[in-house]
Amino acid sequence: MAEAPRMPIESGCPDPVQYMHPTMRRNYGQWAFHDRPRPGVLHHTSKHNEEIWTVRCGTQRQMDVYTIKKLADIADEFGDGYIRFTIRSNVEFMVDAEAKVNPLIEALESAGFPVGGTGPTVSMISHTQGWLHCDIPGTDASGVVKALMDEMYDEYKKEEMPNRVHMTTSCCQINCGGHGDIAINIQHTKPPKINHDLVANVCERPTVVARCPVAAIRPAMVNGKPTLEVDEKKCICCGACFPPCPPMQINDPENSKIAIWIGGKHSNARSKPSFQKLVAAGLPNNPPRWPEVGAVVKKILAIYKDDARDWERVGEWVERIGWPAFFEKTGLPFTKFHVSDWKGTRHQLNSSAYIRF
Repeated sequence: MAEAPRMPIESGCPDPVQYMHPTMRRNYGQWAFHDRPRPGVLHHTSKHNEEIWTVRCGTQRQMDVYTIKKLADIADEFGDGYIRFTIRSNVEFMVDAEAKVNPLIEALESAGFPVGGTGPTVSMISHTQGWLHCDIPGTDASGVVKALMDEMYDEYKKEEMPNRVHMTTSCCQINCGGHGDIAINIQHTKPPKINHDLVANVCERPTVVARCPVAAIRPAMVNGKPTLEVDEKKCICCGACFPPCPPMQINDPENSKIAIWIGGKHSNARSKPSFQKLVAAGLPNNPPRWPEVGAVVKKILAIYKDDARDWERVGEWVERIGWPAFFEKTGLPFTKFHVSDWKGTRHQLNSSAYIRF
């Protein structure tokens, strides 16, 4: 008799319902309303008149096992033993009684985890891995986040902004950090330097050619060796060629800069989703505190806080006052680099099977 077939091992994400607070499981999809009793605390009431409080705290994101264990111990002692990690590296604790909220907040604050990040605040910054893990970083995204959030500690804890401010950082121009109200990205200013002696042994040349978004890379022969060459007139210095071909080095301490973009928005509340737009370029990539970047971000936030109307996101505020007024109010220089005059996209999109002009 044949043996019973072996059942596959589930290797995907586990069902999250099993990790939810019992009150959340019982009332899943049955919430009547919610409110914010104070910054960092969410209060939900279900249609069955059950209540749950969520306390949100910020973390340094890159955590060792001892820090994670400390958070778990706080959840066991002062909460109901349930926590969750958000996409912006916050940690949320759920409790089923209002009396548990203040002791939980005191325990988190005394352990160094600020409570906040709800409503019209500067949320925790979502970011890429940077030097710690990414294979093509031009800067340390985690370090930029730590430096910026140290400067904006109070803005995280106090709900004093016109609306929520989502910030992102990306350690390369692929922008894995995503669009945000304010985005801090690396900006390569020179094409990659190619070590022709290594390309043939290290790189799969067709893959590198195909990876370039503007078709600026093509096969070549140098000193009798197969290699690659870059059309510098086409190159947009994105760095996409570096991961499959490390001999095409683009990171440079002098020519890799920081750029700041604003106005990105994923939601369709009050206005349509929007792409972020460049407002500052060529800022020094100056670890470990990036003071020049922090100064520009704080200036933008201060003007936005004073000038925007209630509920306006950063991009909506700029669209209302106009870009000339934005540059005038912030004092940021408007240069030729703010003008998008690259027309290669039109030709490439015309080659698509889906888009025609």
